[in-house]
Amino acid sequence: MNGTGPTLPEALLLLALDPVRGKPYCRGRFLEYGVAGAVLAELELQGRIAEERGRVVVVNPLDPPDPLLAVFLRSLPPPGKNRFGSGVPAGRWVRQAGRRAEGLYLDALVERGVLRRETRRFLGLFPFHRHPSGPASPAPEVRRRFEESRAAGFPDRRDRLLAALAAAVELPSVVRQGDRRTRAASRTLAREEWPASAVHRNVRQDKAARAGGGDGGGGGGGGGGGD
Repeated sequence: MNGTGPTLPEALLLLALDPVRGKPYCRGRFLEYGVAGAVLAELELQGRIAEERGRVVVVNPLDPPDPLLAVFLRSLPPPGKNRFGSGVPAGRWVRQAGRRAEGLYLDALVERGVLRRETRRFLGLFPFHRHPSGPASPAPEVRRRFEESRAAGFPDRRDRLLAALAAAVELPSVVRQGDRRTRAASRTLAREEWPASAVHRNVRQDKAARAGGGDGGGGGGGGGGGD
């Protein structure tokens, strides 16, 4: 959590997980991409990174106060030129960092009591996790603020980024509910906000691979699939 509430990766997880069943409302792999994109969005809000022609560029390499954000900032190429150009492609970083990002944030939220971890077994053999809300969960407040901000047209940049990321992972409450104009506005945000656009490029790639019989680059993550 930051000084005023959940960071964007935390808020996206709280918005995307069923508080009772602990299962993502969207596809698990998509949520992994979303958490990685939310890391980039939070780092940009804090003035640590910028986007240049589709690439993530570090502009302030000093560690942010949040230890997880510091971990991911260090995973990005330091400022300066290399033979491939500055930074790293945003879409590639989201795909590569997604599973780790979701896993670390879920672990941190479980440790703080925001989420609980329930381990189950598929066919009695293969373990998987569910993450229902814990006693310290601010999920109701996150959802209340999201709906209030949506009704107001997302005037705050942080709220716009959260809405864009939620649309990018195809969270049903964002892309299916509300009137047509509201749904269209959310999809537009997913295109206009570059971290969300990087997420949705990976979502579209996975959907195309599934339609063509491929695996889309990996299965669901620690939160479990939302299929």
